Amino acid sequence: MATDLTRPRGNPLPWVLAAGSLAMAGYFGWLAYGPEDHGDPITTSLAAFEKANRLTVFSAQLVPVVTSDDERMFGLLKSRQVAVIPARVDYTLDLSRLDANRLGWDKEGKRLDVTLPPLQVSKPNMDEANAQYLREGVWITGDAQAKLTRSNTIVAEREAARQAANPVLLDLARDAARQAVTQNLSAPLKVAGYGDVRITVHFDGEPTPP
Repeated sequence: MATDLTRPRGNPLPWVLAAGSLAMAGYFGWLAYGPEDHGDPITTSLAAFEKANRLTVFSAQLVPVVTSDDERMFGLLKSRQVAVIPARVDYTLDLSRLDANRLGWDKEGKRLDVTLPPLQVSKPNMDEANAQYLREGVWITGDAQAKLTRSNTIVAEREAARQAANPVLLDLARDAARQAVTQNLSAPLKVAGYGDVRITVHFDGEPTPP
């Protein structure tokens, strides 16, 4: 069974670094591979992401607290292990799915609308090296301890995945994705001669911003 004694914590620093590095990579990639006549705004925008297929927009550090039990010798030997296993989950954007059908250009309003595919949540990366364990039992055999640890890891991974789906974390990740995409498109469009373009970003299923 899983006991949720800690609250998931979002770490905004990784997405800030990823967004900044991708912005530079996208900008220089556009300079190197973009059309010489700069093309239209949609072609210019797609060129900015041409060399980046996946972007990690947000990372969450989670600390699931789980419990496992073991019984041996017909229930005479009972043991329990409580484990606190840190985990990291990444929220990524598959930029290979970003094509012309997901971009809309309003010439009169100088506005580019971008529709993003759903975020992908990675499998939790369990940091067992920094795990903490509390064991209860009169006599815990080596086999019992190994079984408890394996069971704790499996349950903790499942619990971390559940915490990663927390609506608050998903909203933070989506906000980070919107900001990263906006940053990556602003510079190429300005250099291409379109000036200050208003960029609106939303995900599949969300209404188009006004």
